[in-house]
Amino acid sequence: MIKNDTIHISNLHCADCVSKIEKRMRTTKGIHDLHLSFTTGQLNITYDPTQVTLNELQKRVEGMGYDIFKFEMTETKLISVYNPRFLLPVLSGTLLFIGLIVMFLNIDIRSQILNYNILASEILFFSAMVFGGYFVLKNAVQEMLEKEISMEFLMIVAAVGALLIGALPEAAAILFLFSIAELLESYATSRNRRSINELIGLAPKTVNLKKGNKTVKILIENIKPGDIVVVRSGQYIGVDGTVVKGRSSVNQASITGEPLPVKKEAGDVVYAGTLNHDGRLEIRVSKLARDTTLAKIIKLIENADDSKSKTERFMDRFAKYYTPSILLLAFLVVIIPTFVFDQPFNTWFYKALLLILISCPCAIAISTPVSMVSAITNGAKNGVLFKGGVYVEGVANIDTVAFDKTGTLTAGRPVVSKVIPLNGHSRSEILQIAASLECLSKHPLGEAIVECAEQEGSYDNCVEKFKTVLGKGVYGTIDGTTYYVGDDSMFNDSALKTLNKQFKPSKTKINTIVLVGTKSKIIGLVVLEDKLRENSRSMVKALRKTGVKRVVMLTGDNERTARYIANQLDIEEYHSQLLPNEKVKIIRQLNQESRSSKQKVAMIGDGINDAPAMAAADLGIAMGAAGSDTALETADIALMKDDISKIPYMIQLGRKTMAVVKQNIALAIGIKLLFVILVFPGFVTLWMAVAIGDMGVSLGVILNALRLGRV
Repeated sequence: MIKNDTIHISNLHCADCVSKIEKRMRTTKGIHDLHLSFTTGQLNITYDPTQVTLNELQKRVEGMGYDIFKFEMTETKLISVYNPRFLLPVLSGTLLFIGLIVMFLNIDIRSQILNYNILASEILFFSAMVFGGYFVLKNAVQEMLEKEISMEFLMIVAAVGALLIGALPEAAAILFLFSIAELLESYATSRNRRSINELIGLAPKTVNLKKGNKTVKILIENIKPGDIVVVRSGQYIGVDGTVVKGRSSVNQASITGEPLPVKKEAGDVVYAGTLNHDGRLEIRVSKLARDTTLAKIIKLIENADDSKSKTERFMDRFAKYYTPSILLLAFLVVIIPTFVFDQPFNTWFYKALLLILISCPCAIAISTPVSMVSAITNGAKNGVLFKGGVYVEGVANIDTVAFDKTGTLTAGRPVVSKVIPLNGHSRSEILQIAASLECLSKHPLGEAIVECAEQEGSYDNCVEKFKTVLGKGVYGTIDGTTYYVGDDSMFNDSALKTLNKQFKPSKTKINTIVLVGTKSKIIGLVVLEDKLRENSRSMVKALRKTGVKRVVMLTGDNERTARYIANQLDIEEYHSQLLPNEKVKIIRQLNQESRSSKQKVAMIGDGINDAPAMAAADLGIAMGAAGSDTALETADIALMKDDISKIPYMIQLGRKTMAVVKQNIALAIGIKLLFVILVFPGFVTLWMAVAIGDMGVSLGVILNALRLGRV
């Protein structure tokens, strides 16, 4: 029987660790499949428990020098001060510091060991080497047993080499600084991972299941659709479902990125991982725990590092060739000057050790992925779900954004904007008659009229002989009079002639007009509009400030409607009366025009009919994905809420991320190559090579990437 389990690893500090663990674990008997996410530190394993146990797999990971932990709720595993990985480097640094003081003050305390006079400072330095190099040596030996050369092995070689040429303080400094570097890298990358681990821990492990008049606490995995669960004030909601009883405000920022709590009452949808603030809610479960929106978001983020950007793939290849190139150079630096030009061995051996230290590719390897992780986690916290680094990079290169109109730029549902009474009738009378008839239909225009009537009064007239005329309207008898609600085809010529004398529709505004009256007399009109989203105008304006050069609107509506909406939004380019396949054709044309400048086209939509166009674009961005499984699965980027103001933020984040990536690459490669050059004139020492050329650069790129968390 095949089993799936997850091992949480707390001290992954660079992307090289991921490939190393995956490579070795795949050689373990009984493993069918595995995936380690650098983003979350989760190792997901599919294995045969008859051949290998979970405990054996955990020991295998620990044997490689990595720490594992049991993930519970919002626990985020940062290294404890009582952890040997923290204590030993600190002890090493303390001994090194004391040793340097003793050496510089020339305190001559000697110890007789095995008939050798050894200075106290030398004992301190050697002890610092032992404590600082414990885990470095352990990992190096493990790598050698696996027939691989690791960075730890190179550090041991450099430290032993320094020891052999009498550079004991430098040897101690190498191992101390390298162990501190790994500790700090692990801590810094854990800061990125923490927000995702907090997201994972939002959904409670148990829920209160309602049984009759009682509630029973059960495990979340035992909940099934149709069950009723009770969530009290201050508790996290553990399920996706619909409120059936109660009223409260719910903080759903973890799903939609909304900063303020949202009011919830009977009929409203709620999501797992959101916080119930101030009321008791009874919720009917709609999905299994593994299928909730939160679970899908977590899964997508865990797999986000599968979709590497072009920059990430290039840097992976560069790091692969960089280290052996520098190691070859180090070998030649010892051989050629010493044996060809008869130069002092110690001098050139020291320079070779420096090159070995500088060859560590960690800073280069993490320069891009740590930035992508930071951007992806920032986006997730703000309701924008990137499915990988390739899409973060894609967003940074957008110069053309195409919008579907209905439901994206507009609200997507008609509302009553005006009621125009005619022939001595009142507004309330027109609404009452129209709503009494339309409440029996299922048409969206009718629903808007009924909603308006409910807000302003009642419409409880008894309707007899009700009929629907498909595509035209409805009619029925109220108090003995037959009334019609619909387009002009529902009325006779005399009624329409009279109307034309009384009412002239605007030539600039675009709306839908519903006529109300008897067959021969129109008593009023109801004007409906699909209104712009309240932040559409500001979004388009902000979008242009991000550097987007071209904004295009696509719609199936007629040319007059499209022109009116485009003018309202200051969009110069629009295409009307489009079928789904025609939208695809236009997107492909936009793609072709943008690629000449190596830029990207994004298509933003909310409906199933937008899916082909979104797929055809370089980037498909789905609106309101929190309630749509299809959108979550098919879009490259998902806006969890119907909030188009997130689009400029998304582009800004992508561009800021790529700016940071370029800074990190320049920092990592530039400083290392500079150090390679400075090795030969003798401007670099061993401790400088580790403290600046390795540890300093690695920490620099991590801290620079963490700035993306504040965008």
